[in-house]
Amino acid sequence: MRRLARGVTIVWIGLRYGLDELVLSSFRQPWLRALTRLLSLGRDLSAPRGQRLREALERLGPLFVKFGQVLSTRRDLLPADIADELARLQDRVPPFPSAVAVASIERAFGKPLDQIFVQFDQVPVASASIAQVHFAVLRDRKGGEREVAVKVLRPGMLPTIEQDLALMRMLAGWVQRASAEAKRLKPLEVVAEFDKYLHDELDLVREAASAAQLRRNMAGLDLVLIPEMFWDYCTPEVIVMERMKGVPIGQTARLREAGVDMRKLARDGVTIFFTQVFRDGFFHADMHPGNIQISLEPATFGRYISLDFGIVGTLTEHDKEYLAQNFTAFFRRDYKRVAELHIESGWVPRNTRVDELEAAIRAVCEPYFDRPLREISLGMVLMRLFQTSRRFQVEIQPQLVLLQKTLLNIEGLGRDLDPELDLWSTAKPFLEKWMMNQIGPQALLRQLRDEAPRYAKLLPEIPRLLVEFLRQGSRSQRNDQQMQLLLAEQRRTNRLLQAIIYGGIGFALGLLAMQLWFRIRLF
Repeated sequence: MRRLARGVTIVWIGLRYGLDELVLSSFRQPWLRALTRLLSLGRDLSAPRGQRLREALERLGPLFVKFGQVLSTRRDLLPADIADELARLQDRVPPFPSAVAVASIERAFGKPLDQIFVQFDQVPVASASIAQVHFAVLRDRKGGEREVAVKVLRPGMLPTIEQDLALMRMLAGWVQRASAEAKRLKPLEVVAEFDKYLHDELDLVREAASAAQLRRNMAGLDLVLIPEMFWDYCTPEVIVMERMKGVPIGQTARLREAGVDMRKLARDGVTIFFTQVFRDGFFHADMHPGNIQISLEPATFGRYISLDFGIVGTLTEHDKEYLAQNFTAFFRRDYKRVAELHIESGWVPRNTRVDELEAAIRAVCEPYFDRPLREISLGMVLMRLFQTSRRFQVEIQPQLVLLQKTLLNIEGLGRDLDPELDLWSTAKPFLEKWMMNQIGPQALLRQLRDEAPRYAKLLPEIPRLLVEFLRQGSRSQRNDQQMQLLLAEQRRTNRLLQAIIYGGIGFALGLLAMQLWFRIRLF
């Protein structure tokens, strides 16, 4: 019943904000346009369509706000007015009352607010779908003061998310049972992945731990800044972190005026992404413009500032190697190797013909090489790849959904920063270097170095292990000799038994023959 009620609510909100009119008006058929005008009667749809869509997503809750955030980065797929409105979902979701935030902080730390902070800004600096952020000045235990950002979880999140996820699971089940084509897309597994990441976002300690891991991983790259976490003030509902000062990456005019090299910035973003994915297997998976700033401080001028680590992605060594080989083969236009990798990984049936899959992939990808991003319609590429995957029964990999989403975010950012950016040529040298590190001499030395502690522990034990081996060998040899003697004795016994049996049979036959001979003589 709750799912039904939530479904009715979604339909009602969609009708209230005229989302049906927004969808139907995009069709050119006259009868659909007439239906649109008929359905619009009696409703006030005077507000711009982008505003109505944004407000509807805000009313529907965090799950739909997340959906809008992803859409807002795809300006090549959306009209400008809708993209501009959805961009407001990045960090301008209506905030919850500051009194509620203060109550959450005092409950989490068990102290009045003024005993924790010298200063606390009541007006939030950012408000997103899951939490909002306030700037403050923390009382240091050593008597000093630190500028910090305080992130507070939005209250009452869990029940709403559970309802929406239950509805999504129900709809995904219907879709999966509807056809074999839908089943191939694994909608239930995709929803399960989305469920996991949303629940991870509701635990702010997990977010703080992810930020600390990324901070360690990126320490030597000198391209990105990640805030330090203050662990004495981190709880599941509230976390306190270092305050970062930068310009939102979406304010490109301001960045250009400050002298930031936009082309270098675009290339650095690609480098950061591929480093996190292929070197570390641990990447920031929510890289929309609201979570990225650029530092203008003299010591860190032009560096990225990453924020909001509620969603991170992880890849196994097998995933990284498979993806790197695929990317490298794509960059080299080795479509045969791409087809072979799809078959080896089990993404397509084993009986798929390599030459047919190779030709299909070539037809999709070849027209888009050596073009700047502004000339590439990713929507068309994805549509053709989907058609190809449907023909060859490619199975969607749910564990890579976050990676695909993040790659779309990176491409959207790259387009805004440098429309001439060639994503392929920028990433190719990095991936080739990474592959050499994985399979070349450095990989062998690294493996030996990693195994050295275990070898050092085994080295003193080698004499004892050798003696035990020789003893086992001698015991085994004696056992073999005893076994041979037993087998020889058994063979001798078998021959004796055979002689006795055959002798008995011969003796009986002899007696029978003598009796017959005497009877013949008598007659």
